[in-house]
Amino acid sequence: MTSPIQYRLIKKEKHTGARLGELITPHGTFPTPMFMPVGTQASVKSLAPEELDEMGAGVILANTYHLWLRPGQEIVKEAGGLHKFMNWPKGILTDSGGFQVFSLAKIRDITEEGVHFRSHLSGEKLFLSPEKAIGIENDLGPDIMMSFDECPPYYESHDYVKKSIERTTRWAERGLKAHRNPDTQGLFGIVQGAGFKDLRKQSAADLVSMDFPGYSIGGLSVGESKPEMNEMLEFTTPLLPENKPRYLMGVGSADSLIDGVIRGVDMFDCVLPTRIARNGTCMTSHGRLVVKNAIYAHDFRPIDDQCNCYTCRNFSRAYVRHLIKADETFGLRLTSYHNLYFLLNVMKQVRQAIMDDNLLDFREAFFESYGFNKENAKNF
Repeated sequence: MTSPIQYRLIKKEKHTGARLGELITPHGTFPTPMFMPVGTQASVKSLAPEELDEMGAGVILANTYHLWLRPGQEIVKEAGGLHKFMNWPKGILTDSGGFQVFSLAKIRDITEEGVHFRSHLSGEKLFLSPEKAIGIENDLGPDIMMSFDECPPYYESHDYVKKSIERTTRWAERGLKAHRNPDTQGLFGIVQGAGFKDLRKQSAADLVSMDFPGYSIGGLSVGESKPEMNEMLEFTTPLLPENKPRYLMGVGSADSLIDGVIRGVDMFDCVLPTRIARNGTCMTSHGRLVVKNAIYAHDFRPIDDQCNCYTCRNFSRAYVRHLIKADETFGLRLTSYHNLYFLLNVMKQVRQAIMDDNLLDFREAFFESYGFNKENAKNF
């Protein structure tokens, strides 16, 4: 059976492990490396699907855990799946809900069968297993689904993480068996292992043997330093098949996107750009700019003079600051639009740099403009 998710490698950058390619899905073919905006509740906060489309988004995320709690996967299925429910014609990826169970649930009990926990909304007792999570994702109908896994803390003990990845492997196998729509939805395996190379190697080998159509790298950007994350990435990505997409979960700062691409990652996602936008923080080619600060009250320049997004073409820092200080929703829409456009444009530039075999030069120039010191710029 041909997988509904395919990866086509177009070119490898000659100085690094960076890959230029295409992610082929039932709802379109999209260039990689890519950044995927996060729409946890089947909506990228404050932005319309048409705006995401015009800024060049290809695949966006929705979250299994949150949509299971509300409105419930039955309603989404009745609507014809997520694509119709949220009016998004391109690619959709759903997380399994595992990360939310482990990060949001205050009381949880992990067993071989699954996880017992209480809803962070109502306190209701709930249970999520690999079979349950995959069933919900089948009903939601995304192009790409994530396996149900445990995401152990980065600095857990070796003994704990070893037991955790072995259980995650068993859960991945159960999820594969439970998957009802392998001809229309691709299920990815998630490599875990915290900060232990031997466990990352074991996890990758176990999952690769199951022949998933794509592989995610989980358990990074969870409190470890950037050098630690980069070292683990550099070790892990070569363990994954060259003919399948590699997805680094939960990473969304511009510097980490570039460093991840250098290490062979194809797909990234994170709530960071829209989350900080709602606090008045903007990503720019000169570093972060907190537009709600008083210094910008009389600043009539665009947020970023090198950006061609809707926000920067039409509005000033002073106006956006006024909107945010006045609690006007339009201000949060403008900063969210800008931040997502900025990251999507960075990835467009990264793809061109891979094509031109000058990704390291691009990185150096970007880091210098972004305000990283030389020590940070070298530390990759």
